[in-house]
Amino acid sequence: MCRKRHISNLTSGQYAQCNILSSYRQTSLRLMAIEKMEMGEVGTSLMSLETKPPPARPPNKFERLFQPCLAELVGTTFFVFIGCVSVIENVESAGRLQPALVHGLAVAVMVACMAEISGSHFNPPFTLAIYLCGGMELNMVAPYLVSQLVGGVLGAAMAKVMTSRENFSKASGAAFALLQTDSDIGAAVFGEVAMTCLVTMVVLLGAVNTTTRSPMVPFMVGCTVIINILAGGDISGTCLNPARAFGPAIVHNYWVYHWVYWVGPITGGLIAAVLVRLLLGDRKIRLILK
Repeated sequence: MCRKRHISNLTSGQYAQCNILSSYRQTSLRLMAIEKMEMGEVGTSLMSLETKPPPARPPNKFERLFQPCLAELVGTTFFVFIGCVSVIENVESAGRLQPALVHGLAVAVMVACMAEISGSHFNPPFTLAIYLCGGMELNMVAPYLVSQLVGGVLGAAMAKVMTSRENFSKASGAAFALLQTDSDIGAAVFGEVAMTCLVTMVVLLGAVNTTTRSPMVPFMVGCTVIINILAGGDISGTCLNPARAFGPAIVHNYWVYHWVYWVGPITGGLIAAVLVRLLLGDRKIRLILK
């Protein structure tokens, strides 16, 4: 090793050789440092490639337009089918409990399954209210409504195929045949308005409104359907859904006071949308008092 205190004792040749060795060591150290830096950069880039998620593929036309409508058609079909069968084959000793549990649990299951595809409306008042609160585009409203009504007819037809002719006829095909006189109309309309308003508010606040959005919304909507049927089943039949009324009315050709089950639920859904849009919604949804 060439130290400063020995330089005076070196010959010119030895001194030159020492300088060459020193330069070689410095060059080697520099090359090693550069190599380490390059390896570090390569390792970092590899790690970033491994951890970086692939870019999300935008939905295609089928996923944006057709798949949501198919989900609404299928979901409404099975909801109405299960609901109608529960009414047609209802055990008298069970009273309203059997239809209440079946309708509520069917809603909860279908909402949980289809929520990421279509939003799981399955009900025209829900669709109108969600649109009014900014939860969907206008061009999808009419296709959703048509899908829901067609699904209601298909579900009622499936229930007719499954159940016995005697029970089907006795239950009027699960159509809402509770109202028989004009004196029952006022309470029935008010009940449909109030109960549909309640369940629609649960949908809007649980699924559309940002500050109150909850992953528990399928359970909450199902429970709301159950308590509504238990509370108001003997007054109006607790329809809450024109698609649920329309399907059995078509299949069994029963239209007595059928308009109640359109006017009441749609009015209730619109009232819920107004409440959320004006008072209960967050700043993004609320139109006033921001």
